[in-house]
Amino acid sequence: MLYVYKNMVIKIGNGWRTGFIFATIMGMLGCLFLSRAGLSIFLILFLVGTMWHKNFLKQCSFFLHSPVLVGIAFLFLVPFVSGLWSSDGQEWLDAMRIKLPLLFLPLAFAGRWQLSNKQWLFIASFFLALLIASTCWSFLQYLQNMTAIHQGYLSAKVLATPLQNDHVRYSWLVSIGVLLCLVLTKDASKRGTTLLWFLVFWFALYLHLLSARTGLASLYLIFFFYIIWLWRRKREKIIIIGIMLSIILLPILALIFLPTFQNRIKYFVYDYSYIKTNTYLPGSNDGSRMLSLKGGWSVLKNNPGGVGRGDVYAKVDEWYTENVPQIKNEDRLYPASEWLMYGAAAGWIGVILFTVSMLIPFLFPPAANRIFWIGLNATAAFSLAFDIGLEVQFGVFLYSFIILWWWKWFSSQSKAGVYES
Repeated sequence: MLYVYKNMVIKIGNGWRTGFIFATIMGMLGCLFLSRAGLSIFLILFLVGTMWHKNFLKQCSFFLHSPVLVGIAFLFLVPFVSGLWSSDGQEWLDAMRIKLPLLFLPLAFAGRWQLSNKQWLFIASFFLALLIASTCWSFLQYLQNMTAIHQGYLSAKVLATPLQNDHVRYSWLVSIGVLLCLVLTKDASKRGTTLLWFLVFWFALYLHLLSARTGLASLYLIFFFYIIWLWRRKREKIIIIGIMLSIILLPILALIFLPTFQNRIKYFVYDYSYIKTNTYLPGSNDGSRMLSLKGGWSVLKNNPGGVGRGDVYAKVDEWYTENVPQIKNEDRLYPASEWLMYGAAAGWIGVILFTVSMLIPFLFPPAANRIFWIGLNATAAFSLAFDIGLEVQFGVFLYSFIILWWWKWFSSQSKAGVYES
């Protein structure tokens, strides 16, 4: 297999380094669902396997010349630099520790290593197998306690999910499973295509059962981009019509047949009635999010240069104390948008740099699978607009690893002469 690196053609064999990297990627994916400690261990092993070699300086040079890699690294560097004007050094240090993969993973993926297409497909299949097993586990939890779960959806609770019940990040992950199935249908056999479409149906059904808005919004974004891809190919009109009907019918059917979806809508309407009148409701989900956005905006507006990443939470707490003194501590969220988090930390320059980091993948897509790449990054950018996924371990890992995995995988297909928009 040939991999082009800095105008040199380098033969990549199945040596120990490639095998080690493949094994650590599999380990990271497995431990993502099983063990935080295991995830950290395999992440460190992956970094060692991809960065511990005599040509590391050339790897750094390639990293600096790759806009996608630099863009992800800036998501670490912006809050890192804001430590210069953070008074709470410990909070800043804790935040930077969580964000380290945003710096090290782009460096690791800048290496001239490359897996074979068979290995990438095995990783994709393993990822889907993990999603199948985890969604089935979550569904079994639902079947065992349906009545209590239905009631919980009337008070902003959801059914149990992997990733230690991080249903926001997990729902996004399941939506990426849908996108991956659509990518794989391009070259699958007839039997494989049938299986992949069954998985698309199952994951879509599960996302409506879970009723996490991040996952549902990502799902419909993915369907939208897939329709564009099919339309540009000027065929598969039956599939286009089927997906368009699904976009219309799925929420209607979910509203009729899924109590979790029904109760989620009921709670949203109830919650929104308080948001509309600007009334604080203890335990409110959307109400607390809206307050957090107001707090983050106030910090940014009053501190155009930012307060430093270490002081964001303290400044938002001050805003809560001054403007919503009755709010309970457990209802205090911290700006529920990464745009506001980066803005509160580094001011308007932080907002600009974060926006640039989100836009770069759209401007520099791999030659292969462009529309799928755009769909992936569109869902990621959308989720970060209404969530602080880059402030938690799972969110940081998922964003950086999945974007970089697909970048490396699609780049290998580009160099092999596979160009499909």
